[in-house]
Amino acid sequence: MTQTRSLLLIAWLFLAGWLWMKWNEFDAAPAGPAAATALPAGTTPGANPATTPLPQVEGASTAAPLPGAPAAAPVASNGPVFTVRNDVLELQVDAHGDVVGSRLLQYRQEKRQDSPQVQLLQVDAAQRYVASAGLIVSPDGKRQDTLVPQFHAESGGSEFALADGQAALHVPLVWTDAATGLRVTRTLSLERGSYLLTVDDTVANLGTQPHNVWPYVELQRTAPPPTPKLHGLTNPEAFSFVGSAWYTPAEKFEKARFSDYTDTKPGTEMATGGWISMLQHHFLTAWVPAPTRAQQFLTSVDQVGGQPLYRIRSIAAPLSVAPGTQASNQSRLWVGPKLQAPLVAIEPNLDRSLDYGKLYFISQPLFKYVLRPLHALTGNWGWAIILTVLLLKLALYPLSAKQFQSMAKMRALQPRIEALKERYGSGQEYQMAMMELYKKEKVNPVSGCLPILIPLPIFFALYWVLLETVELRQAPWMGWIQNLTAPDPYFILPVLNLAVMYFTQRMTPTPGMDPMQKKMMQFMPLIFGVMMAFFPAGLVLYWVTNGLLGLLQQWWMYRQHGGGPGARPAVAR
Repeated sequence: MTQTRSLLLIAWLFLAGWLWMKWNEFDAAPAGPAAATALPAGTTPGANPATTPLPQVEGASTAAPLPGAPAAAPVASNGPVFTVRNDVLELQVDAHGDVVGSRLLQYRQEKRQDSPQVQLLQVDAAQRYVASAGLIVSPDGKRQDTLVPQFHAESGGSEFALADGQAALHVPLVWTDAATGLRVTRTLSLERGSYLLTVDDTVANLGTQPHNVWPYVELQRTAPPPTPKLHGLTNPEAFSFVGSAWYTPAEKFEKARFSDYTDTKPGTEMATGGWISMLQHHFLTAWVPAPTRAQQFLTSVDQVGGQPLYRIRSIAAPLSVAPGTQASNQSRLWVGPKLQAPLVAIEPNLDRSLDYGKLYFISQPLFKYVLRPLHALTGNWGWAIILTVLLLKLALYPLSAKQFQSMAKMRALQPRIEALKERYGSGQEYQMAMMELYKKEKVNPVSGCLPILIPLPIFFALYWVLLETVELRQAPWMGWIQNLTAPDPYFILPVLNLAVMYFTQRMTPTPGMDPMQKKMMQFMPLIFGVMMAFFPAGLVLYWVTNGLLGLLQQWWMYRQHGGGPGARPAVAR
C-alpha cells in the first residue's frame, strides 16, 4: 500500500465515520404511548424502609399519577403561583408544589440582546414540562393515596427574590391534610449563582394514626415540536438528544429518546444513589433524590390532551411517621445549563448528562483536562482549541517526523518510480520492482500512518464537545468569529481549510498513481472544503490549525531530508 492509498483510505474512513455518526443521530418519529409500568404490589406498615417494596396505587387523584394508576389529566392548581428567583434563575411553583415554569436569566435562545431568555419548564396549551415532588401516604397498609397539597407561604405573598448581599433564599410553604392529619412543611432554597433548587419536606403527624409516607420526584413533559433540519447534517438542534436519562450505581448511565420509551426502561430493583433527568441539548432538568435513601426509577407514557405525556419518576422507600412525630426528606432539582463542575459537585456522575455519544471516553477528558485549563489560561475558547492542536502536534512530533521523512524520501524517488512504470506498465511486475526499490532505499510506504489517524477521533470528539458543552455555546473567538458553535458567517475558515488541503495534497508524493486515483486526490480538498463550510466554526478552526501545522512541518521536513520544492530530482536508474 502506497502513502497515497493510505491517505485515500483515511479520507474515506473520515467520510464513512462522519456519515455513520449522522445516520445514528437523526430522530425517528415519536412512538405511540407505551403501556404503563406497574409498581410492585403490597406493603407492610412499619417495615424496614430500605427493603419495603413500593406501593401499588389505587384510586389516586393527583396531578402526577403513578405508573400503574389510571392515566388522568393534570390537575390545575387553584392556589397562588409562587415566584422564586436568585441572580441566575427564576422559577414558578404552583400550590401543589410543582415547578411549572423557569427562566435562565443569563442564557438567551439566540446570540442577540433582544432574544428571549431560555425557558425550560413551562405549562401552556401546546407544551407541558413540569418537575414535581410529592408524597404517597398509606394510612392502613392496603390503600394508598397520592396527596394533592394546597401550599401557602408562611410569610404570605407569592414573590420571593434573593436580596443584594444575601447568600441564599429560603421560602417555607405549609399545608395540612385534614383527612390524614399530616402537616407538610416544604422549604425551597436557592443559593446565589446556582441553578439548584433544594426541596426539604418535613412531614409531621398531628393525628392519632401512624402513616407510611413514600416521597417521590418526577419529571413530565410532552415532546417538543420538531426542529427544522436546516443546513443538512450540520444543524445541532436538529439531531441533538432530547429525552430522558438516568443513572444508578448498578445500571450506570442510561437514556431513552421519546421515540424509544417503550423499549428502554430503568430496572425494577431498589437502588441507593443516582438521578433522573430530562435532557435538551445544552440544558438539563434533573432530580437528585436523597443519596442515602433507597429509590426505584420508573418511566411511563400517558395520553393527556390528545398527545403523549412522557414521565420519569423516582420513588423512595417509605418514611414511618407515628402520631406526634415527624420525618424529613430532601430532594434537589437542577434546572439549567450542563455546567460540568457544579454538576459533579452535586452528584459525582451527574456530568454524564452531557451526551458525548460513543466517544465520551475521549470527549470528557478532552474538555476537562485540556480545553478547560487552556481556556483558564487564555480566557478564550478559540485560542484554547488552537493550543490543543499545538499540544497534540508536539506530542506526536516523533511519529510525525518519521512520517514526513518517509514522504520526503518517496518524493525524491518519484522520478525513478515513474521510470519503472514506463518500463513495466502497471502490472504485478511493476509492483514487485517498486517494492524492491523501496527495500533498497529503505523506504516504508506505510510508515507514519498513526499521526494521520490519531487526529480523526479527536476531531469527532471535539465535534461532540462543541455540540454539547454549554461553556462553548455562542462563545466568540476573534474578529468575524463571534460564535464558535455556529458556521463561519463569511466562510473564511472553510476557504482557508480548502487552501491548506490543496497545498498539502500538492506536496504529497503520488508515485505510481493511476489517473483515477489522481483525480480523486485532486477533488478531495474541494469535497472536504464544501463539507466543512457549514460545520461549527470551532471545529473548522481545529482542522485548519491541524492542517496548517502539518503543512509547515511537511515543508520543513522536505527541506531537511530532500524531496521538497526546489530539490534536485533523482536520476532514474
